[in-house]
Amino acid sequence: MSQQRNSQRVIIIGGSIAGLLAANLFHRIGWDVQVFERASGVLEGRGAGITILPGLVSGFQAAGVNETEESLGVALPARIALDRAGNIVAERPFLQYMTSWRRLFEALKTALPSERYHSGVGLERVEQSAATVTALFTDGQHMDADLLIGADGLRSTVRAQFLPELKPFYPGYIAWRCLCDESDLSAATQELLFGRYTVCVPPGEQGIGYAVPGPDHSIERGKRQFNVVWYTPVREENLPRLMTDDSGRHHANGIPPSLLSKPVRAEMVEMAKKVLAPQFGEAIGKSKLVFFQPIVDLESPQLVFGRVVIIGDAAYVARPHVAMGVPKAAGDAIALVKAIQQSGGASAAGLQAFEAERLRIGSNIIARGRYLGAYMEAQLKSEEERRRAQEQRFPERVMMETAAPWDYE
Repeated sequence: MSQQRNSQRVIIIGGSIAGLLAANLFHRIGWDVQVFERASGVLEGRGAGITILPGLVSGFQAAGVNETEESLGVALPARIALDRAGNIVAERPFLQYMTSWRRLFEALKTALPSERYHSGVGLERVEQSAATVTALFTDGQHMDADLLIGADGLRSTVRAQFLPELKPFYPGYIAWRCLCDESDLSAATQELLFGRYTVCVPPGEQGIGYAVPGPDHSIERGKRQFNVVWYTPVREENLPRLMTDDSGRHHANGIPPSLLSKPVRAEMVEMAKKVLAPQFGEAIGKSKLVFFQPIVDLESPQLVFGRVVIIGDAAYVARPHVAMGVPKAAGDAIALVKAIQQSGGASAAGLQAFEAERLRIGSNIIARGRYLGAYMEAQLKSEEERRRAQEQRFPERVMMETAAPWDYE
């Protein structure tokens, strides 16, 4: 790795959406940008469907991605709620656009010069002085910079070095994420589900479903996909079984979709057919991409450590009910660049201004996610707590509050 440079350099640890947003923004203001992603090859299991909320498109446009809501996603003009039998129990006009993680990732990666993105390179640790920060990599190489950004997600190596005691909180439920082709679904299911954002609200469970662009990013009828997010309670002691593949290997940091065990997948499909609306059961049963994520939240008390900054899921992880992962990452990256430009570089004053703003916003988003996830969190608690949660749960409220715009400022 060359140490010669003529401009300010930023090292970005993490090459997913948050890292790429930051990389493109810094590249556009003339910084020497170097991105390091520990995974090699195709990033797997990072997501399926994404709700386009305010801040997402403007963040991408600022990063040099010339896209609009219409070009990025599938338009859904209404929302509906289904009961266990598949009947519509609530319906409201509510225009939103839905896209896919892959669509966003590829748009950002295409915008960044390829020589600035390095995959298969893991970070070992960070060292710094008053004037510079150094990334030491697991392959023995190192690189100096003016600023280092940790955008390496929930299991951030950067955050772990500076906040080693901070751990995610698991509230007792997971999200199965399933993606099926539109053409594989029955005509009746296509008619009901496509063109609407759909919430399924049976007792003790919660399902969300919506159309997203197809494998080739197509938004044409018949070439789209349907994304399901199914929240279901799972005790923490039962998670290791779900994260063990058919060979008996346990994947403590999350099992890749391709390694999900056949018995676990079969059990999940059968359970979905029993507890969810039949349209959701059909979509899950016909899904080609299936994975799950334990729902967690994580709130960092600090974002700046000298010349090191954490953003995106490395800093805050909100429950996905708020659908704020990508918009918050974009907001983090934009705020960081703005603070640096206003202060004339990676100064302590500029970084502290960034931190103060994003700590407040991140805490608001975390609180909103906990509010929206309170019903599912109650499912493994006492009978009284479950009863109180059920009394506060109305299909139309779930339908209108999940993944909806709100004022988090």
